[in-house]
Amino acid sequence: MGTIDCITTVIGVLYFGAVELNPIMAGVMHNIPLFMVIKLSATICIGGTYILASKLLNQVPNKTTKTFKYSSIIMKTAYVGVVLFMCMVLINNFAVLMGIV
Repeated sequence: MGTIDCITTVIGVLYFGAVELNPIMAGVMHNIPLFMVIKLSATICIGGTYILASKLLNQVPNKTTKTFKYSSIIMKTAYVGVVLFMCMVLINNFAVLMGIV
């Protein structure tokens, strides 16, 4: 989803006159390769962090403790939150590309 966000943002900016709404990334939009490196690096870091945290959590020998249960709930909630956020971002990007917004 992060890769699709990066691609649709670049296409929107280059070909459809779209504007990056993230104020931090908007300052980098003048340099598309740098923008793509930052955006894709963030995607890899977020995905890698989730994978690493899941592996660490699943290595716990006693999965019946409250700490494990709470940590598992937090991990699942964070995952759902990121997916929902990225869905909203992609819907916005596609709406801009299709001229709806």
